[in-house]
Amino acid sequence: MHVLLLSMKTLKKDTHISLLMGGPGLEREVSLVSGRAVLEALQQEGFTHVSPIIVDSLNPPIPAGTELCYNLIHGTYGEDGGLQEYLEKLHVPYTGADSVTSRLCFDKILTKEVFVKAGVRTPRSEVIELPGRPTLPLPVVVKPPCEGSSVGVEIARTQEELDAAIQRSARFGSRMLAEEFINGKELTVAILDGVALPVIHICPRSGFYDFKNKYPTMYGGAGSDYICPADLTDDQAEAVQQEALRAYRAAGVEVYGRVDLLLPENGKPYVLEINTIPGMTSSSLFPKAAKAVGMSYGELCVRIAEISLNCARTPA
Repeated sequence: MHVLLLSMKTLKKDTHISLLMGGPGLEREVSLVSGRAVLEALQQEGFTHVSPIIVDSLNPPIPAGTELCYNLIHGTYGEDGGLQEYLEKLHVPYTGADSVTSRLCFDKILTKEVFVKAGVRTPRSEVIELPGRPTLPLPVVVKPPCEGSSVGVEIARTQEELDAAIQRSARFGSRMLAEEFINGKELTVAILDGVALPVIHICPRSGFYDFKNKYPTMYGGAGSDYICPADLTDDQAEAVQQEALRAYRAAGVEVYGRVDLLLPENGKPYVLEINTIPGMTSSSLFPKAAKAVGMSYGELCVRIAEISLNCARTPA
C-alpha cells in the first residue's frame, strides 16, 4: 500500500534547501537530531545543495538563493508561528503549516476552542488563571498552553498532586489548561497532504507519554514501545483516523501534521492536540507511519518538501 497524492511539481535535485534546526526552546536538542537526520536523508536522495542552519536567534540569516526552508525546529519559535511569519516577510517558501495555523495549533487553549466549535470530540477542559483552581473532578490533566512534546504536562489524582502540578506549571506562565483525565490507549495519527496514515499505538513503559518517555536516551525516561499499525479493529482504526482528520481540517493544517488521541476501552476516540512540526528522526512516529505504507524515510523527507513548495501561500 502506498499513499496517493495529487500530481505536483517534482523537487529538482539542485534545489537550494536551507535546513533550519535548533531554536531557542526546550526542544532544541531534539530539533538538532531531527535536522541532522533529514540532512543525511536528503543528501542520500541526491540533493546537492542543502545548507544546514543552526538557529540561535529570532532573525536567523537565510542564505541567498534559498528556494525552500525546511523547518525542523520543534516547539517554541519553530512551531508557534514565529519562524513562519519571519520567512513569510522574506518571501521564502518553507515546509509545514503557515504562521496563522502554526500559532493556533501551538496554543492548546485556542486549539481546544476550534475543536469544540467544529464538533471534534475532545476532553472537557477549563482555562485556569492563577491563583484559580479547576472545578473539574479529579483526576485532571494540567497543561501549559504553549509548550510542545508534552513539556510540563502532569496528571493529578489527588488535591495535593493538583496543587503541586499547578505550581510547577506556573513556571511556564500564569495561564494553563486543565482537562478531564481520559483513561485509554494513547494513539497518534500522522497526516500527509490530507491523507491519514496508519494509527500508531504508543505504549509508555512507565506512566504516560511525557517528555522523558518520548526521548529516553536524551532525558532519562523509561521509554515507550510503538505498535504500527495499532492493535485496533478495522472499525476502531477508521474511527480514530476520521476523528484525527476532522481535527486536522478544523484547524486548517497544511502539508503534514500529527494528531494525538486517546481511545477509551469500548469508547470513541478523543483528540488531544495537533503537532505541526512532529519529530523527524528516522525512528520518530511520523516516519514509522510512513514506513507502514511503503514510504521510506528519505522519500518522506522529499515528499514533505514537494508538498510544501506546491502549497499556495499568502505572503505576510
